[in-house]
Amino acid sequence: QVHLVESGGGLVQPGGSLRLSCAVSGFALDYYTIGWFRQAPGKEREGISCISVDDGSTDYVDSVKGRFAISRDNDRNTVYLQMNSLEPGDTAVYYCATTRWSCVLTPSTYNYWGQGTQVTVSS
Repeated sequence: QVHLVESGGGLVQPGGSLRLSCAVSGFALDYYTIGWFRQAPGKEREGISCISVDDGSTDYVDSVKGRFAISRDNDRNTVYLQMNSLEPGDTAVYYCATTRWSCVLTPSTYNYWGQGTQVTVSS
């Protein structure tokens, strides 16, 4: 059974950093693309980053380029999202999800989802 569990969220001041983790079980990580998404209250779920299954290529939404970095540790079956220079606009519930397709930021492409972790950026 496929499970994804996010962790690492919390309250951070503007300009601060957090590292989110997505621990996966029930499948081998190196066969799947993993994406990170977020959803703020009253807004649609937004794709923010992904790392591809085949060549490890990555993609980011423009609003986080240069601030966020995605990485994967296949031995630990974990994907990370390092978030730096956080802004109040980054406040949302963050989700990881998996797809057999290559890296895309479209939520409908992803099949399995974690339960989410809250990130709040506030002074």
